[in-house]
Amino acid sequence: MEGAGPAAPGCDARRLQLLLTREMPFGKHRGTVIADLPANYLHWFAREGFPRGEIGQLLALMYELDHNGLRDLLAPLRAAPGR
Repeated sequence: MEGAGPAAPGCDARRLQLLLTREMPFGKHRGTVIADLPANYLHWFAREGFPRGEIGQLLALMYELDHNGLRDLLAPLRAAPGR
């Protein structure tokens, strides 16, 4: 399929890596890496609205991974050297 882009817009290796390094900057789970946020917290944002900016985009991406049972996609990145 020529010219086909990634399955999900904005879902590239850099964004996936950010899920493993970027910490939640506010709220109940402040300081928790986004990839480690509990599902119910992500679902709350999905219902109430994600914040603007990069943090909101990362939370939305993590919600999609969690909602679709794809958290395991992050396992190879967690185990990657230099992490």
